[in-house]
Amino acid sequence: MTTLSRQHTVIAGLGIGVLALHVLDDSFIQPQPGTSAGDHLAGGLVPLALIALAAVLYPRVRAGARGTLAILLGLLALIMGTAEAGYYTLKVGPSGDDYTGLLTIPAGLVLVGLGGWTLWKTRKLDDSRVRRYVRRALIAAAALVVAWSVMFPIALGYGTTHILRPIVPAENLGAAHEDVTFKTSDGLELSGWYIPSRNGAAVIVYPGRSGSQKPARVLARHGYGVLLFDRRGEGESDGDGNLFGWGGDKDIIAAAKFLKSRPDVDPERIGGVGLSVGAELMLQTASETDDLAAVVSEGAGTRWFAEEMDEFHGVNKWLGVPMLAMKTASVAVFSNTAPPPKLTDLAPRIHEPLFVIYASDGGVETMSPKYYRLAQGPKTIWGIPGVGHMGGFDAHPKEYERRVVGFFDRALSGSAAGEGLR
Repeated sequence: MTTLSRQHTVIAGLGIGVLALHVLDDSFIQPQPGTSAGDHLAGGLVPLALIALAAVLYPRVRAGARGTLAILLGLLALIMGTAEAGYYTLKVGPSGDDYTGLLTIPAGLVLVGLGGWTLWKTRKLDDSRVRRYVRRALIAAAALVVAWSVMFPIALGYGTTHILRPIVPAENLGAAHEDVTFKTSDGLELSGWYIPSRNGAAVIVYPGRSGSQKPARVLARHGYGVLLFDRRGEGESDGDGNLFGWGGDKDIIAAAKFLKSRPDVDPERIGGVGLSVGAELMLQTASETDDLAAVVSEGAGTRWFAEEMDEFHGVNKWLGVPMLAMKTASVAVFSNTAPPPKLTDLAPRIHEPLFVIYASDGGVETMSPKYYRLAQGPKTIWGIPGVGHMGGFDAHPKEYERRVVGFFDRALSGSAAGEGLR
């Protein structure tokens, strides 16, 4: 090995070391509130094992492979640094493992630069121009495939499990509320707002305390108690985040149990409104427990590979297999959570009154009608043309209010649940 190669190995080793340090810090030294190092075994040990393997291989492989390894590790460092530490630093200022996360940004730039320089300096110049350009075109095409099938889903998996809203939005509920906390079955403390009930019934609007405020205001005007709260890993709530909602059914179950303990709420008259990923989780929760007497699912889509294979069709389905499979694997590793059951398997277990709302012109909500067909209880559906994902409220506010409030008035009336919904 030449002196220059040794210097490059040292530089690469330093960059790789910074990346490994952040993984250790994030997973084991400074985990999220309410969690422990033991909750992050997959999310910490799998990346560390891959980083260690790359560090061992780096000085032992040919220059082209060294350059490629350096670029891949550099991109991973940039993903981790900018996706989490950069985001939270800009939003609320750095804290905890953000400091080692910020160090991965320059480390990533160094690794990418080193890898690019290595590939450039070791490019072949002795072949004919045609062969050189054909080879480079093929390498570029392979790089694009790797970027789409590997790096993009890894970035997506890391971002969706490490970035959630860090602050509580301004309150605009149109009614007096209480600040509340309650605990999940796995020991996380969740924080939220509760508008006391005036009619004996209450509704959970999920997820979060931002977009959920629109239906919350409508329900509160009609006397319903309304509970909004930060999902795990978001705002003031404990835990690790997951924007695909894996494990979030525990949050909704805990919220329903909290409402059952309220003196202003009849425990048999608790409903739920789920928005987007919250719609998927409301469907899952309704299949798992009878704590919810009625559910509105607005904008339900898919959450992982097996569900996406049901959603997509034709050539696009099979072309997307590598990326979708890697995305699911990345989310599972970084969230330390197994994928949830398929919603198409869960929907037939729903026997409570169900109201499905979806954008009928396609997009991410195309599976909603199938969930509706599979549900076994009293049900109704509203397909809204000409709107985007969850665009029904803004496009038709009066009709939205009439339909949603009317559904809960019937389903949570205290008489035979859901009568007349079909």
